[in-house]
Amino acid sequence: NITSDSKCNIAFASNLSKEEYQNYIDAGVALRRNTYRGKDLTNFFETQPDKFYKQISDGTFDDIYVGDYITTNENGQKVTWLIADLDNYLHSGSTELTQHHATIIPAKPLENAPMNEARTTEGGYANSQMVTTTLPNVLTTYIQPVFGEHIIKYINALSNEVNPEASNRVPSAKGASSKRAWYERKLDLMSEINVYETIVWSSSSYDTGIDNRQYAIFQLRPEFINSYGTSIFNYWLKDVAYSTDFASVSGNGDSNTVYASYLGGVRPRFLIG
Repeated sequence: NITSDSKCNIAFASNLSKEEYQNYIDAGVALRRNTYRGKDLTNFFETQPDKFYKQISDGTFDDIYVGDYITTNENGQKVTWLIADLDNYLHSGSTELTQHHATIIPAKPLENAPMNEARTTEGGYANSQMVTTTLPNVLTTYIQPVFGEHIIKYINALSNEVNPEASNRVPSAKGASSKRAWYERKLDLMSEINVYETIVWSSSSYDTGIDNRQYAIFQLRPEFINSYGTSIFNYWLKDVAYSTDFASVSGNGDSNTVYASYLGGVRPRFLIG
């Protein structure tokens, strides 16, 4: 309640220690991962790309929050790229991922395609037509033109064999992933856990790999699981369900399975930094 001119001395604290500074940064990242902002970063991304990527690569994420987005035009269509999570794969993989990153997903499926031409999950996710043909085409058609050399490689454990006689979660059907291996990847379909925070139809532990945590965006805005704006959609997930079906997200919000030759939505995720 000072009512007249007064003098005071201000003593500034010494610089933060390395540990104190890192704690400050970690707290900021946690805040940004647990806060939905939904800001359009398109102009920032286009006019200051170096600054945009530096905020990711240095791990500060100064002006980047979950739910922020970039809009581009790719392959004749408008695509909205959502920031789904921040540093959520850090220290994961058979070769440790040490790069700071943002996990990106398209707001809606980019196209429709089968997991396999045949109605089978033979060969697991790793040997599916989705992985060998569709996702590489999606990478070169939609993703590389926008994010280029900033797409981060990571190592993930993918199912690569299915035992057609193994028991699974479906009492009336058989077939389950029975083997996995580590692969270098640039993008993949999401897992059930990435979307729902739990497995529903996933046939075995070989399905999950490092995709064992829910993306922050689906916790903060669960309606984005099967909708965005006025659009409602279905799309594939990477989990084998049984001998003929992979897991999927249905347009009505139901966790579902669909036979492998169905033309389902392709909504992959990838990492940038």
